[in-house]
Amino acid sequence: MKKSRIFFALLFLAFIGIQFVEVEQTNPPVYGEIRTPIDVKTILKKSCYDCHSNSTVWPWYAKVAPVSWIISDDVKEGRKALNFSEWEKLKYSVKEEMIKKIWKVINNDKMPLVIYTIMHTDAKLDVLRKNIIKKWVSSYIDL
Repeated sequence: MKKSRIFFALLFLAFIGIQFVEVEQTNPPVYGEIRTPIDVKTILKKSCYDCHSNSTVWPWYAKVAPVSWIISDDVKEGRKALNFSEWEKLKYSVKEEMIKKIWKVINNDKMPLVIYTIMHTDAKLDVLRKNIIKKWVSSYIDL
């Protein structure tokens, strides 16, 4: 009994201690946001922008370690892979490649991540939303 109390006390102290480990949760300036039809923009903002833009909405639980570490890392990786807030900086050929990747991951249900849609159920892409994205993608490239 005494060992389990000590264990849980140490676990609690460790949990409190990790709250002081800071992680980067910033929103850099928007340098050239992607231009899309309003229906596409609405979908992108709801399903993609938290990880793939400089307009991340950081929820309260993004301040609680160790969840904060995971979210911060996901956003950092998402922005590195594709950042809609810096779209206009890209060359046209890079935009075409990104558009292909966008459609591929959406069509194969790789994005948005399941872990994200658990907390953001309205971000999940249904057939209608996918078709709107597909139509937009098709205006750039032949599918």
